[in-house]
Parts: sequence; structure tokens; C-alpha cells
Amino acid sequence: MVRLLAFALHADPQLTFTKGLSADDEPDLWQRSLGGEIERWIEVGQPDERRLRKASGRAREVTVITYAGRAADLWWQHNSAALERLRNLRIIDLSSDESQALSRLAERSMDLQCTIDGGEVWIGNGRETVGLIPRLRQV
Repeated sequence: MVRLLAFALHADPQLTFTKGLSADDEPDLWQRSLGGEIERWIEVGQPDERRLRKASGRAREVTVITYAGRAADLWWQHNSAALERLRNLRIIDLSSDESQALSRLAERSMDLQCTIDGGEVWIGNGRETVGLIPRLRQV
């Protein structure tokens, strides 16, 4: 569900889902130019710092969306010194409560609506709507 949120936050005709976990050299989502250059590299979770350094060299813009609460805080504490040097890296954080609420919308067959206004995001399935306020950890 966080991958779907990432797609909604960065919606673009060129943005696509990749093979994800099964491909070491691809992010969860990416946006390529018509010439094949990687314009946007999007990771979900807590990727390795070396992976992000490599992505930073390959893509114009790199975004990480973390969502594991305390685990994401520990990941940031461990990696922040190295990651702050990457000028094209942006880190967005969801609280664990927000990610759990988002996961409750998951169904076998989904029809979701998303509204983004300012720094707030609302995602709904027709029966329930979840409000999110993603926090920018690094811009």
C-alpha cells in the first residue's frame, strides 16, 4: 500500500512500478525519460545506504518513503550522516499508525481514490478514508 501511496505522491505518465524486491538494481518505482535516463528513483522502506548512494549517482532525484515508526527512526539515526550528503535525496516518513491505517484499505480487488492538498493526503476505498500527513525527514 505504501508503494501505491508513492505512486500517487509522484504521479506522472512515465512513472512505473518495477520488479521491486526481485531486482537488486531497480527501485520500487522509477520514472525514466523518453531517452531512457532515470529521472526519479523511489524506494519504500529502509534501503541500504550504499544502495541509495548508487541510486543518487544514477537518478536525477531519489526519494525514500519510510513507514515503520521506531525502526525507521533507528534507520535514520544509523544512516543520517551519510545520507545528508546526498543532495538529490528526499526522505518522506509515515508514522506507523498511518501505515497501519493505510494497510487496512488493502483488498483483493481495490478501487481507491486519492486526494492530495498541501501536505495532507486522503486515500479512500468508498467505505473508509484514511488521512495521512507525510513528514519530510530530508528535503
